[in-house]
Amino acid sequence: MRERIQLSQEIDLQTATIRCRQFALKAGLEPIATQKLATAISELTRNIYKYADCQGWVDLVLIDEPSGAYVHVDVIDRGPGIDDLDQAMADNYSTSGTLGLGLPGVRRLVDHFEIQSAPGQGTRVSVRMKCGTRRYQ
Repeated sequence: MRERIQLSQEIDLQTATIRCRQFALKAGLEPIATQKLATAISELTRNIYKYADCQGWVDLVLIDEPSGAYVHVDVIDRGPGIDDLDQAMADNYSTSGTLGLGLPGVRRLVDHFEIQSAPGQGTRVSVRMKCGTRRYQ
């Protein structure tokens, strides 16, 4: 299973969260894990809206490996990038006057978290959740 959701306007953020939830449930993610993943995607797409002029996309992929099945999500933008990843990943750091819990909170919600970013080159956040059962088709 694979799906891409383009982000170009604010309504797309809600669409991405809903479609992520549907994808995860179909893949066999447990309901609590599905809600955690949807919350993470909501936060990450909100960042694209705030920092990258809502220009990006979300790739959802079901990965089936010998170690188990996973819902893997890449949230990608071509925005200005992040100058200091270590600082951005610190609790309570914000460049926009918020609480500064977004990226660190996402990292705590998911089973696997990876971020790549460079000034002027955009940002890619990859998250992964392990499926509890294999109900996908």
